Amino acid sequence: MLRHITLATAALALSALPLLAQDLAAPEGDVILTVSGQIATTNVDDTAQFDLEMLEDLDATTFETSTIWSEGTQTFQGVSLKVLADRLGIDGATLRATAINDYAVDIPLTDAVEGGPIIAYKMDDATMSVRDKGPLWIVYPYDSDAAYRSEVIYSRSIWQLDRIEALD
Repeated sequence: MLRHITLATAALALSALPLLAQDLAAPEGDVILTVSGQIATTNVDDTAQFDLEMLEDLDATTFETSTIWSEGTQTFQGVSLKVLADRLGIDGATLRATAINDYAVDIPLTDAVEGGPIIAYKMDDATMSVRDKGPLWIVYPYDSDAAYRSEVIYSRSIWQLDRIEALD
């Protein structure tokens, strides 16, 4: 009898594991962002995959800023790098952000701060197409702080983002 109770308890414990690991549902739509590496929360194999709706369901950040790649001031909306890092339990020093054309940049995890960069999925209230630097673009609030207007920060502002790897 004890063996049956142990097996039943083990089965119940295994079925509850996703709840213990901060549930992250599998994407239902097209995957637009895959996060891998040193992350605690996953939903597909050892990665965290997001469709647009999943990103929109995370706390949204909106700010207005000008960029060196566009004219005037735009309104960007997306998930802050800090919220994404916290949600996934990222435990690394560097985020390697890669675009759909395999262009990659390294962003120190220390950039993931309150009021810092976002993974923008909307510009001026419109979802961004690949032609318009989408579907995702890491945007810093350049106009809010002179420290964000440097070549180093501009080099981290990768567009057509589709994957991030958390590295040691």
